[in-house]
Amino acid sequence: MARLRSTARFAAAAAAAIVSAAALVACNAGVYLTLGPVDNPPSVSLAASPAIASRGDSISLVAAASDDYRVVEVAFYRVDVGGNTLLGRDSSAPYAFVTAVPAGASGELNFFARATDDAGQVGQSQVVAVVVR
Repeated sequence: MARLRSTARFAAAAAAAIVSAAALVACNAGVYLTLGPVDNPPSVSLAASPAIASRGDSISLVAAASDDYRVVEVAFYRVDVGGNTLLGRDSSAPYAFVTAVPAGASGELNFFARATDDAGQVGQSQVVAVVVR
């Protein structure tokens, strides 16, 4: 009998919530339901060293990534004419990757990093340029 009463109370509360939500929608008001704490995407910043390099030189890419829960990995990319090239990934802090200036490079190389958190959300760094001399 007690179970029946609590089920009836739940049904009444649910019905009241639906009626309230319908009234808000009719007034063009938003209805938002949250089932727990908000999970924000990770933030990530990137640094490249050296800032000026020659063909064949090594470039160290270091990313600082944080999340309100946990960063799973940071992926490092080079921006190329045909699209972005994945250079490598690092799954533990400090997040770093070493790459070489390609033989045919000229002008500048652009790099960025993407951090992924344990919910699959992605944050992307700003683009960092390295001048090729």
